[in-house]
Amino acid sequence: MSDSRTKVAVGYATSRKGVPASATFHRWVEAALKGARRRKATEVAIRIVDADEGQALNRQYRGRDYATNVLSFPADFPPGVELPLIGDLVICAPVVAREAAEQGKKPADHWAHMTVHGTLHLLGYDHVEDGEAEAMEALETRILAGLGIADPYLA
Repeated sequence: MSDSRTKVAVGYATSRKGVPASATFHRWVEAALKGARRRKATEVAIRIVDADEGQALNRQYRGRDYATNVLSFPADFPPGVELPLIGDLVICAPVVAREAAEQGKKPADHWAHMTVHGTLHLLGYDHVEDGEAEAMEALETRILAGLGIADPYLA
């Protein structure tokens, strides 16, 4: 059941072959929001990109010259400005497909994991420090379990 307080805009800047539908991304974002106990109206923009755009964005914003699976861009509003937009996710379709194959995961399960992972970043979760990583991974695992997806961190 969809929460009308959650808006997810999905833009496809690459082939949609093997890429989930926008309604599926919406369901995964909602699961992440619920798992993180966010109850306010929320908007997220998701852009599905190819390897070239993924690499260019990763180089520009993170200084890393390769395409990565998901980039999170939290909304940064001036003080006093409160909007439901929590930020943007950029998910690189060929990287997600390659990782799923390499890791022996169902592609849809890996797409779900990247969407949940990115959404949690938009909410302020991080994995730089060990303690943060453990907390974020545990939350991801619980959220994904609720979607019927196995723990993505098990070998």
